Formats: sequence, C-alpha cells, structure tokens
Amino acid sequence: MKVQATDVNPKTRRGKDAVNELKELEELKELKELNRGPCCIPCRTMLAVALALGMLAQLAGAQESSLSATLPRNRYRNGEETLRAFASISEATRYSIVKFNVDGATVALGTVVDTNGLVLTKASELKKGKLTCWLAVEKEVEAEVIATDEDEDVALVRVHASGLKPIQWAAGEVSVGQWAITPGIAETPHAVGIISALPRRIRPPRALIGVQFDFSGSAPRIDELLPGLGAEKAGLKPGDVIVGVNHVTVTNREQVVEALREFREGQTVKLHVRRAEKEFDAEVRMMAPRSGQLGAEVNPQQRQSRLSGEVSQRAEGFEQAIEHDSVLHPWLCGGPLVNLDGKAIGLNIARASRVSTYALPARLVKRILDNLRPKAKSATATGA
Repeated sequence: MKVQATDVNPKTRRGKDAVNELKELEELKELKELNRGPCCIPCRTMLAVALALGMLAQLAGAQESSLSATLPRNRYRNGEETLRAFASISEATRYSIVKFNVDGATVALGTVVDTNGLVLTKASELKKGKLTCWLAVEKEVEAEVIATDEDEDVALVRVHASGLKPIQWAAGEVSVGQWAITPGIAETPHAVGIISALPRRIRPPRALIGVQFDFSGSAPRIDELLPGLGAEKAGLKPGDVIVGVNHVTVTNREQVVEALREFREGQTVKLHVRRAEKEFDAEVRMMAPRSGQLGAEVNPQQRQSRLSGEVSQRAEGFEQAIEHDSVLHPWLCGGPLVNLDGKAIGLNIARASRVSTYALPARLVKRILDNLRPKAKSATATGA
C-alpha cells in the first residue's frame, strides 16, 4: 500500500507524524527479513491499512471539532442566517401579528383573528397602564382588553385599526419533530424550533387552602391551620371536618387533596364544613405558601426553571399545551406558532423553562375565541 503525503493534511503536526510513520512502514517492506514467513505480507498490509484509517479518522474528528468551535453565531438555529431562511413565512404572517406595549414597553405579541381589530394575546402580561399596539405597517394604535379567559390566560383585545389580516389556522394534528416558527411583525421570525411534545394537560402550580389534617383517621378533619393562608382567613378551626368541595361530597383526605389540586393560586373554592352538630359553607381563597413556610420548597421544579432562565409569570395550569423547544422571552408570547405553510398550529402562551415553551393548540384557541366573541359584540353594542 503506497500512501502519499497528500493523503493527510500536512499543516497539522498529527498529519506529519502519520506520514512519517507510513513512510517507515514502506521502507520496512524492502528489508528481506520481513519477507520471510507465510503471513508477513498480509500482516504488514493489514497494519498499514489500520494505521492509515486510524490517523485519518482522528484528523477528520479534529477538523469537525475545529469547524464547530469556529461556527459563526449567526449560523446557529436562531442565528441571523437561519432566521433569514424562514423569511418567506414571516412575510406571509407578519400582517396577522401585532405587538402590544404598556406605557411604551413591549409586553406581548398578539394574534389577529378578525379584520375589524380583534386580537388574542396572553392575558397575564397585559399590566396596568396605557395599552397600545404596533402593527406590521409601523403604525401605533390604541387598544383595550374586552374579555379574558382566566383558565387559559388568554385575552381578547380590540385594536383600533381596520382591514387587518386574520391568521389562518392549520388543520389536523401536530407531530413531534415538525418545524415550529414564531413570527413577529418583522421580516424575519423571532425564533424557530421543533415540536417536542404533543398536546397535554399542564397542571397548575401547587396552591393550598392552608390546613393540616388529623392523620389518626381517614376523615378530612382539620388538625392545624397554617397562619396567613385562606382557611384561617375564612374562619375555619381545628376539629372542623370538610365534607364537600364545590358541591361534591368528600369522605376522606385523599379526595379533598385531589379536588383542590385542580385550583390555581388566587382562585376561590367553596368548602362544605361540619363543626360539631352544625354544617356550613366557607369560601376559601387558594394561596401559594411562602418559601420555607411548610419547611420545604413547595414547587422545586418551578423554582429550578426560574433559576435556569426567565420564564413567564403564568407558565402552568393549561387544559392542553403543545411543547416546543424555541427559546422565547416572555414578552414574545401571545402570538401564533406556525408551520412551514405559515398556518397557525397554536398560540404561544408561556415560556416554561430555559429551553421549553408552551403553545395552546389551535383547536383549543378557536374554542376560546368562540366563547369570547359574544363579549366583544356586547362591548360594541354598549359602546365600550
């Protein structure tokens, strides 16, 4: 086997060493003592081939590592060059998207759903203050919230503009691994990614009524009240027995815990309580205990997510959500998540962790819109 110096990169020290070693093997062929024995020639040939392949593989790995280390930042997935490759999708959708500001600061994107200025967005990001809206035509207009779906954190907003282009919704289901693009009002999208999990329920973060039960029996009897939480504020006392949650009868602690798990912080639950020989109803506000109040972190997963990156203030408690790996700032939620055809497969609703974003699936968004539209008509009729 004759190996030329041009087979290996001569600019690297490793390449020079490989050439020298292969030359030495060629010189050894001329020595008569290596020609003795029935298996010397095959052994020499196999050894030369193995050394050559091994050296070339190492050099190829070094070259790949070098290329990876020097890849320009604009060539990464969310780099300028990559986003520019999806510019045609932004061009097809940017006039169906708006950008909301509160007192001049951008807080969310919005998804146009009506030619007369109805827009869906993320409700919890619309803070108090003057709400305005930037259109893709570089025009700022006034806007006001008409209705909200608190369960899914969606707001219906009226934008003072006409002739807008409603987003087109995709038909069918999403697939794991398909492209997911987050366009804005610019000529290139904000981010691209892939679907990493199909629509599923995202349970709300842990919230409590603020009681500890008596474990001497199975009945949901209150043994102690946690100070400052809802049960104490509602007037419940040790010894009270919870016999109903929102008009559903309960007979043991597990039923109470499971029923309360469905409620978010700030929501009110109606408890039916038995005290001695009397029964009464109490409205208790669900609250998240302060760190260390229970002796341990109540929601360590959420705490870890917040430490690993900026997440949305409301990032849990959705009936259904698509998960994708686009890295979005919280203020980029509220706009559509679209496929390669520029059709919306969902509404970005929350940055959930460092590399995870949730989007409400299209079928759920359309159902929410159907429920909110009557409120928009009512507001128009009253001149609000």
